[in-house]
Amino acid sequence: MGRRTLLLIAAFVVAVLGTVLVFLYAQNAKNVAAEGQVLVKVLVAKSQIEVGTTGSTASANGAFEQQEIAQSSVVAGALSDATPLASLVALVPIFPGQQIISAQWGGSNQATGIALPAGTVAIQVQLGDIERVSGFVTPGSLVAIFTTGTQPAGIGTKPGPVARLLVPKATVLAVGSTTASSGQSGTATSTAPPVSAAILTLAVTQDQLQKILFVTKTPGSPFSGLTLALLDKNSKVDPLNQGVTVENLFK
Repeated sequence: MGRRTLLLIAAFVVAVLGTVLVFLYAQNAKNVAAEGQVLVKVLVAKSQIEVGTTGSTASANGAFEQQEIAQSSVVAGALSDATPLASLVALVPIFPGQQIISAQWGGSNQATGIALPAGTVAIQVQLGDIERVSGFVTPGSLVAIFTTGTQPAGIGTKPGPVARLLVPKATVLAVGSTTASSGQSGTATSTAPPVSAAILTLAVTQDQLQKILFVTKTPGSPFSGLTLALLDKNSKVDPLNQGVTVENLFK
């Protein structure tokens, strides 16, 4: 067999191998893309469901609808149909757009209002997508709450801008539907893009509630705005941390 023939055979083998590798790469990319786009059916609230409403009543009123969403966005305990809820009642308010999960429902003797952890009260706050870790904070989530503002003089640190932990841990009871409002409220001709926001119901202690009210409702407060941080079993926040100021920003 001549040298030229061997070169032709080698070139043919390389070409075939290259084609196979390209095919395998394309197939693998296709499979990866498909895995990231897996859609599953979940039950979603179409209209608000009040505490004490039976599943059968909510279903008859058209309060449920099935939606297909990415599998990665499905909340733990989410239901795909309303059949198991027929004889149960809503234990917490369920807002339009929320996924229907089994923990929201129970026997009628449990429906005396929002199910609160011992020693807490419920408060509602309205936050934008960024401030509420949009898509990840769901009923049952634990969050820390931070705020920013101007540190007053005379409390142990230099006055000036500061970012600090306000509430180290709070439980999310419910997440309302997302609404859009103008980026500049009160300006009828504003061309600013709409800002998404949602109402969250949180379980907090009296002390935590007063801190939140001081930041968000008290006239003249040097602090403003709330930002949630999602917690899990490995998270750690320090209530004694003095926050970040100009002096320690880069330390």
